Amino acid sequence: MDKQRLIPLIVATALFMENMDSTVIATSLPAIAADIGTSPLTLKLAITSYLLSLAVFIPASGWTADRFGARMVFSIAIGVFMIGSIGCALSQNITHFVIARILQGMGGAMMTPVGRLVLLRSIDKSALVNAMTWVTVPALIGPVIGPPLGGFITTYFSWHWIFLINIPIGLLGIFMAMKYIDPIKSEDPERFDLYGLVLAGIGLAGIAFGLSVAGLNLLPWPIIAGLVAIGTISMTLYVMHAKRTGSPVLDFSLLRLSTMRASIIGGFLFRLGIGALPFLLPLLMQEGFGLTPFQSGLVTFASAVGAMGMKTLAARIIRAFGFRYMMTVNAVISAVFLAACALFTVTTPLLLIFIILVVGGFFRSLQFTAINTVAYAEVEPAQMSRATTLVSVNQQLAISAGVAMGAFSVESTMLYQHVTELSAGVFPPAFLVVAIISAASAYFFWQMPDDAGHEISGRKVVEISSRKGAEKAATKKAASEGPEDARDQRLG
Repeated sequence: MDKQRLIPLIVATALFMENMDSTVIATSLPAIAADIGTSPLTLKLAITSYLLSLAVFIPASGWTADRFGARMVFSIAIGVFMIGSIGCALSQNITHFVIARILQGMGGAMMTPVGRLVLLRSIDKSALVNAMTWVTVPALIGPVIGPPLGGFITTYFSWHWIFLINIPIGLLGIFMAMKYIDPIKSEDPERFDLYGLVLAGIGLAGIAFGLSVAGLNLLPWPIIAGLVAIGTISMTLYVMHAKRTGSPVLDFSLLRLSTMRASIIGGFLFRLGIGALPFLLPLLMQEGFGLTPFQSGLVTFASAVGAMGMKTLAARIIRAFGFRYMMTVNAVISAVFLAACALFTVTTPLLLIFIILVVGGFFRSLQFTAINTVAYAEVEPAQMSRATTLVSVNQQLAISAGVAMGAFSVESTMLYQHVTELSAGVFPPAFLVVAIISAASAYFFWQMPDDAGHEISGRKVVEISSRKGAEKAATKKAASEGPEDARDQRLG
């Protein structure tokens, strides 16, 4: 197998673990909550703590890969993730579970962005869309297998075993990485911005964690407000610091690139809305419709089925329409299918729900492929490690914010309706809120230039070919009409 396919498949091993892990937890949330003595919404803390850990530690990933070699960092990160998975399986209460999830996040913070960095430095830009497709296809097997498998294990065995699935996958990933990935290092690594990392870490942790626990009654409101305030101040100080240093851990100057700016801002809004779906849907199916975790998993894995179907068409669709037009229209289409979930009731046929989720998954996956690819369209090779760091932090914060927004919308609806237990009636407003946020991303995608990402999409080649074809046809037509025009003149 050639490098264009092998390296993306190795990187996909890490994405497979992460995607399957998150979908398994979402499906098994009620069972885990009941077993460790807490509520499903409170257990949201375990999801947000993982995403928060990712956001805090990802900024160090680019420098670490440059300094110690991508292969070694990638392999160690998978090992840390595996240890965190074992910790989750052995957890006896919410505290143990959250600590284990934070450890998983530390591993995930390195293996995904470092893997993406390996990909970007090994694959030519003209082949990037196909490479990203190869990365995403195996990674999407995780969400396909995760819900039904997690639901089956939770229903008929014990939820503890769902985390142990990561062990054989992780061992395979480490073996493949050590065997096939070159130990890529930077010959002249930049000075590590420790001060910036501390400021950014405190900032991201304060803001994201404060917003995540708001409304859960886990902490008093003054403490929550203090966390958000400290985080905001720290991020403000970081932005001031980043302007003065030559090697910031989060390089916001990359936002001057139109495609990166659209991917970061538009991608954040799109992911915020879509990120709430894996959290809201299993809760609706189990708490609202009374399905078992296994039944819920069989329904919710439909989104991943649609995503799998799209991957063979992604490159051709982007090449045919271009990034700007396709991403703008597709953001709205994806949001419409997300909003359609608000119409689900106990009497809605499961087949209809399945179809809506499959089609919606198709369009959402197309958008993710485009967002992940166009971000690097204008990035120079020397800036790749900073770019992957910035994109990864943004991605994880968006997903964390999506889970928080989904839970906050459900809690607000329960407060408004004066109910204390989850039911099907409290979920529709949440789906509508996150759908509107996702649709808003279309504005930022439309701000990109007409030719955005043509070099990596192949659109430029299509336009040149079309232009040459038109010129050739015009020449042929002129040649065929020439004798007729001359004859008309003679007859005149």
